[in-house]
Amino acid sequence: MTPPLDAVLRGANGARALFTTRRGGVSVAPYDSLNLGDHVGDDPAAVAANRARLLEALRDDGVERIAWLNQVHGSEVVDLDAWDGAGVPRADAAVTRRAGLAACVLVADCLPVLLAAPGAVGAAHAGWRGLAAGVVDNCVRALCEKAGCGPADVQAWLGPAIGPRAFEVGDEVREAFVVSDAQASRAFLRLRAGYWLADLFTLARQRLRAIGVSAIHADDICTVSNPHDCYSYRRDRVCGRQAGLVWIPSR
Repeated sequence: MTPPLDAVLRGANGARALFTTRRGGVSVAPYDSLNLGDHVGDDPAAVAANRARLLEALRDDGVERIAWLNQVHGSEVVDLDAWDGAGVPRADAAVTRRAGLAACVLVADCLPVLLAAPGAVGAAHAGWRGLAAGVVDNCVRALCEKAGCGPADVQAWLGPAIGPRAFEVGDEVREAFVVSDAQASRAFLRLRAGYWLADLFTLARQRLRAIGVSAIHADDICTVSNPHDCYSYRRDRVCGRQAGLVWIPSR
């Protein structure tokens, strides 16, 4: 049975993970209702209230703080153990060994990739630009260095993202992947001259397996075709953001 998007997932490495839905918050349309993004035009007070609700709901699962990121569709990974807690790190992925601190990425069609290794966790925001630039690869490497393990010890969860029937892209997107990995061509279906349907889930699986991660869990939920549960920028343009979070419980 597929768990609801807002069910806490328990990993083999003792980590826990969560993909939020758009339900259960205070934001009004078009951000209704659990918008967690503070950069999309929503009322800042509503966003703060939604983030507070999320944190409070996760306290019983051992979350003491959520580390929000300033995401830029890049490939940089921030070490949250070296973060002093001031400001918002500018990065598209994060790793930590700190119990009670949730690594978090915001999405509304991009793919949230959550990772767990023995004693450490990581989260990556993987749109096509970041995925092609190596954000998932970089996050796995940083996580393995922090945990002192190999990629075979890493567990990955892939959250909701724009699905392969909805993600129309141009030649330049396909070329960004195929130029470094011919196998990536399997993730693209030709629509017409110069245009393709792209499968982010397959591209992420290829990247993870290529670096040595084999424990990959996903339900391939499409954000575009699930308006009740998911925000989608491609579908709505003006919309909120849901989150993917992963953490080591503090208790």
